[in-house]
Amino acid sequence: MHRIMFVCHGNICRSPMAEFILKDMTAKAGLSDDFYIASSAVSTEEIGNPVYPPAREELKKHNISCKGKTAVQLKKSDYDKYDLFLAMDESNIRFINRIFGSDPENKVRKLLEYTTGADVADPWYTRNFTVTYDDIVSGCRALIDTLI
Repeated sequence: MHRIMFVCHGNICRSPMAEFILKDMTAKAGLSDDFYIASSAVSTEEIGNPVYPPAREELKKHNISCKGKTAVQLKKSDYDKYDLFLAMDESNIRFINRIFGSDPENKVRKLLEYTTGADVADPWYTRNFTVTYDDIVSGCRALIDTLI
């Protein structure tokens, strides 16, 4: 079982998109039983809020539902519950490391480390959810190829 936690700033755009994209990919590949997938935030400002409407709409365009997802914050205790913490950008990495204090098992990485090494485009600033979706799909495909 691969236990994956996607992490972004508020858990309303990129990390929930990644959570539900990877859930969709693993389901379509018959791998759902091999993965436990979640997402969280490094900040507290969006806790309890649903996925941002434009992110929901982008997922909907690809027949992916994120119904019922609300933002939750990453906790220090999560470190022992997951195998990988996949951040959307370098800033997220810094905040994750502050929350955990250290990463002795090298579990904290950027999602696009499996492809270009770049940051996942942040649609909060760009308003381009399609580019973000494409970045996440690319990273998730490469992640699956690496793990399976």
